[in-house]
Amino acid sequence: MLTTDQKGNIAELHIAAAAASFGIDVYRPIGEGGRADLLFDIADHLLKIQCKWAPLIRDTIVVRCYSSRRNRDGFLRRRYVEEEIDAFAAYCAQTGKCYFLPPRMWVGRREVRLRIGPCKNNQQLRINWAREFEFAAKLGPPGAIAQLGERLHGMQEVAGSSPAGSTDQLHLLR
Repeated sequence: MLTTDQKGNIAELHIAAAAASFGIDVYRPIGEGGRADLLFDIADHLLKIQCKWAPLIRDTIVVRCYSSRRNRDGFLRRRYVEEEIDAFAAYCAQTGKCYFLPPRMWVGRREVRLRIGPCKNNQQLRINWAREFEFAAKLGPPGAIAQLGERLHGMQEVAGSSPAGSTDQLHLLR
């Protein structure tokens, strides 16, 4: 059985590798204990990323939006706020995929659930489908920049860029 530290290390490695595979430069803070685990260099901006191990529970991937520590007074849970990090990146071992959550998904929330299967009550509205938050959907594979713009803004936008990596990916945080 893996410890929480081992799970965190595995998640960070998978997230860093996934981001790098999309051409994103990834940096790691020197010290431990900070609120951000990795830095992504996107469109000449460094984004502070908090990495999470996200278990699959039934048909949902659970991303916990807080840190847990023991101190002399007991167990301390602390939520993340927008001033501390720019986004969450989560790794689910059961799906083998990484997920990117902008602030609108997690600010003020204890956890975010990403659904991989249909609801038993057939609910269709207000569902966070995991496929919409996969790195491939959010960060976009090489050559899929036009589709990325269309998906993130919710309207038809077909535009390429030259070179391909020159699009403004900071819209990911909206």
